[in-house]
Amino acid sequence: MKIHFVGAGPGDPELITVKGARLLAEADLVVYAGSLVNPALLEGLLARLVDSNKINLEEINEIMLDALEKGNRVVRLHSGDPALYGAILEQMRPLEEAGVEVEVVPGVSSLFAVAAALKTQLTLKGVSESLIVTRPAGNTLEEDQIREMSKFGTTMAIFLGTDKIKETMRTLEVPAKTPVAVVYHASWPDEQVILGTVEDIAEKVEKAEIAKSALILVGNVISRSGFGRSHLYRSR
Repeated sequence: MKIHFVGAGPGDPELITVKGARLLAEADLVVYAGSLVNPALLEGLLARLVDSNKINLEEINEIMLDALEKGNRVVRLHSGDPALYGAILEQMRPLEEAGVEVEVVPGVSSLFAVAAALKTQLTLKGVSESLIVTRPAGNTLEEDQIREMSKFGTTMAIFLGTDKIKETMRTLEVPAKTPVAVVYHASWPDEQVILGTVEDIAEKVEKAEIAKSALILVGNVISRSGFGRSHLYRSR
């Protein structure tokens, strides 16, 4: 009676962990996060595949519990890493209350795929020593703290906000020339990188007709300049 919650990674099927790939190959049932998971990850699997986008939470858990009772091996497959906006606790709690053991297998977040696409660091000596991960207010969040957090002047990763990018950029209390990158489908074959600044990125993103499946990164780490040499690589 055990269910594995597995992070599928950002999109590239080779960026799932070795353990995650093994669990998928061994599974009898895979409940996956719809269009957020690259279909290439599901190719060749012997498991029954269920798209969770088409059913509600109660139905998802009922399907997984029924499979467990039949002795099936069950994987709940989430995009990226389930710890970031994965909504896993609300799924896990009823399962645990039903006596089911749950194991979470971390995955590569789209945040790190974005940094890789930009060939930069999220923390960079002399530029930004911290990272803020957040999202804008919307249908499921009444109020955000983007304005307050932007005052720290550090790297900001904004999830689930491409459709609100114009309002978000107006909210930021940073210089207008601060670099911004919007990366669509990081690590997927159709990955698209749009570079700009706080004052012009919204127009560029709207022109590219990108409204979802993208992450917004704000900060001077995007420019890949002005950094100091780390202590680790200093001459001795």
